[in-house]
Amino acid sequence: MRSNEEFTNTDLRDMFRGARIAVAPLDWGLGHAARDIPIIRRLIELDARPVLLADKGPLALLREAFPELPFAVLPGVEVRYGRGGSQVWAMMRQFPALLRSIHEERSRFLELHREWRFDAVISDNRFGVRADGSPSVVITHQVNPITPVAQGVLRRSNRRLLARFDRCWIMDEPQAPGWAGELSHSAHLPPNTRYIGTLSRFKPQANTGGQERRIVAVISGPEPQRTRLEGKLVAAMARIPGRHLLVRGLPMHTGAGEHGTISLLPHLGSDALADAMQGAELIVSRSGYTTLMDLLSLGRPALLVPTPGQPEQEYLGKLHAGSGRFLVQPQDSLDLEAALHWVRHVSAPTPIEGTAMLDAALEDLARLL
Repeated sequence: MRSNEEFTNTDLRDMFRGARIAVAPLDWGLGHAARDIPIIRRLIELDARPVLLADKGPLALLREAFPELPFAVLPGVEVRYGRGGSQVWAMMRQFPALLRSIHEERSRFLELHREWRFDAVISDNRFGVRADGSPSVVITHQVNPITPVAQGVLRRSNRRLLARFDRCWIMDEPQAPGWAGELSHSAHLPPNTRYIGTLSRFKPQANTGGQERRIVAVISGPEPQRTRLEGKLVAAMARIPGRHLLVRGLPMHTGAGEHGTISLLPHLGSDALADAMQGAELIVSRSGYTTLMDLLSLGRPALLVPTPGQPEQEYLGKLHAGSGRFLVQPQDSLDLEAALHWVRHVSAPTPIEGTAMLDAALEDLARLL
């Protein structure tokens, strides 16, 4: 196999030759669909033919980004969080539905596979989306999930599910701790894994002169915690002078609103969102992994507000709180004035961008076709 430097885009285009590749993101919030955008872009550049398999918000997000691509609805399970600070019982109640959803999505995917005859499959954390006889890739950053109960059992089960795929792409840097820490680094990785680096739908850019806002808040995720954070942010921003923007993370909704000096938008496309975030004095968001990669690619510090009771976001918040890049506050103790003071005295981090590891993974996938 030739080195990355010797391998050219022409070589990869010749290898893909219009291959029809299913791309199916998990539908818990928008993060999985958003982080698949740079992969889909690269596939298109390499003369592959992606087919979008998703539902609801993730499908709306991908169709907005790629209106020319074919798509099919692949339903998932609608997860709801509890209103309190622990999601253990909420998730336990929904666990049977989660297990059923894997079998149901596999049945529906195999129907689509018979119809479309996919040459390869890229599944972002959807364990039922794989096909015998066609190269199947699973994308994750959670090889080792963090849970308050039965963590060892869950991690072993998760690794077994990942090992069923031909390849497991870990969206992180290979050198520990990377950006996901123990979620993506350990001595116990499935034998089919490889790291594909830091990927984002955003690219480092200067603000293009759009209307700047003091605070730009970008939220999404399962209910009712999304709505609870929205209410707290609106109340807090209303007390701070200046114009602000809140992007509600609802791509299936339409219509903008105003609340005093706060503009409320259901959704923004990638370019407009990157521009708004670059022009903000302070960015506020959840501590989801896709959001972290977006912020790293823009080279922007931010206030992170982990979803209460979600172990992954709470872990990532703690992991990055001491990095100097991010300030972390609990949802019930928001202090936007303190965050504005902090961001004025923190140095902007160097933007991070890299696709070399992704191209190496795509070369490997092309050789499996």
